[in-house]
This record gives sequence, C-alpha cells and structure tokens, in this order.
Amino acid sequence: MSAAILLDPCAAIWISTGQALHQDALNRLAVARKAGQPIYVSPMTAWEIGRLVASGRIALTQTPLSWFSTLLALPGLALAPQPPDVLVESSFLPDDPPRDPVDRIMIATARFHGFSLMTRDRHILAFGQMGHVLTITC
Repeated sequence: MSAAILLDPCAAIWISTGQALHQDALNRLAVARKAGQPIYVSPMTAWEIGRLVASGRIALTQTPLSWFSTLLALPGLALAPQPPDVLVESSFLPDDPPRDPVDRIMIATARFHGFSLMTRDRHILAFGQMGHVLTITC
C-alpha cells in the first residue's frame, strides 16, 4: 500500500476549485480513495488560506474558516494530526530545506507520519528529490 497523502495548501485550493492536476497526482488520489485511505490536510492550510485572503492574493466566496470547513467535509479528506513534535522537527530538517515556515511544517508533518506531500512547490519537490520527504507533483 502506498503512503497516505498530505495536500499542501495550493494542492488543497486546486482540488477544491476543480483545477487541473497532473495525471500521476489524479491516479494517486484515486488509489487512496479506493483504498479508503484518508487524504490529509494540514491545520496550517487554514492559516495559509486566511493569510492569502487577508493579503488579497486570493478571493473566496466564503470566509476562510468556512472554506476550510467545506474542504474538510469533502469525501475522503481528513485533518492531519500535527503534534508539537512536528513543529519542533520543522526547525531541524536536514540539508537545505525550504525557508518558508509553512513549507517546513508541511515537510515535517509528512516526514513524521510517513505521508507523501502533494505539491507543485519547486523547493519542496527539490527537497524530496534529495530523499528527505516523499512527494507527488500535482
């Protein structure tokens, strides 16, 4: 069985709005759903959405909290556990991890739980190519 999937904030936005994903990402999501495996969303995604709306970078038809609740209500999605261990680990990632704190927390969450992180972020994907986190390009 493949690793459970953790969506980065952009992947969560694209999925919620029906934007195109790479075929491999669609296949991995379908396999996870068929296997009854949850597809995880980080609590940090709620913060990121709030920040994006507050800065005017995205517009939603509902409040960020309502958007996040609606996202988590989609079939097969679940809130990723994020114990303090994950937050501490995000400060001690190996080699040259991305500088963005949310990216680091997403990576640490995926590493801690053995999830594959679905993203298009080139810094996260490069970190994955170094063997430090499982990634899926979306």
